[in-house]
Amino acid sequence: MYQEDFAGIYDLVYRAHRDYAREARTLRELVRDRRPGASRLLDVGCGTGEHLLRLRGDFEVAGVDLSVPMVRAARDKLGPDVPLTVGDMRSLALGTLHDVVICLYSAIGYVAGTGELRAAIGRMVDHLVPGGVLIVEPWILRENWNGGELARASFDGNGFAISRMGRWTTREGRSRVDMHYLVATDDGEVRHFIDHQELCLFSLAEYEAAFASAGCAVEYLPRDYGDRGVLVGVRRDTDGDGGGED
Repeated sequence: MYQEDFAGIYDLVYRAHRDYAREARTLRELVRDRRPGASRLLDVGCGTGEHLLRLRGDFEVAGVDLSVPMVRAARDKLGPDVPLTVGDMRSLALGTLHDVVICLYSAIGYVAGTGELRAAIGRMVDHLVPGGVLIVEPWILRENWNGGELARASFDGNGFAISRMGRWTTREGRSRVDMHYLVATDDGEVRHFIDHQELCLFSLAEYEAAFASAGCAVEYLPRDYGDRGVLVGVRRDTDGDGGGED
């Protein structure tokens, strides 16, 4: 998952079709509506830290990601003042509490099955103060998945020319692709690598059940954040037990 080859070009690829500045504005609005005065934010599955870069002016931010190369890229970008941890969302135990926890883009899709989904959501809620806000951008909902298709795109910038192509397939409730990348640099090097991705296809009902199991009231906003929508939960409990699973 997001090894050295891909981590090195991740920002160039995803800045081409993610409007991080607009997404950060939307996140601020969602948080302000539900928890005015929120000051501490944790990004689970933070990747290279693009969202944290745009949110640290409004919050005291921290990030977690399972990929060592992605955390390294985030550290280079954000500097030493932002706490960044290599960790697994399914067993996360930082010992810190936050007003906001976010988990964006496709990060939640990397868990396997509803048990791991509930464990991951539970661990995120465990890192919220009572009344804290959990914002999760789902991977494509199972009811919206088209069964797979050919994906192809090209990107240029920062001394790179990149082409990628892969055909998504579906097997055993998971979306899968071997994405082929051709990467050329200005100094004449051309290399090829394959990035294998498998993401679990959950229904909206399964996401909502995971939030409920963790002690969160939840609403799905299908148009308020990106083309997949966003799930926004508020931690209801006040006894310090977020309901996460071991």
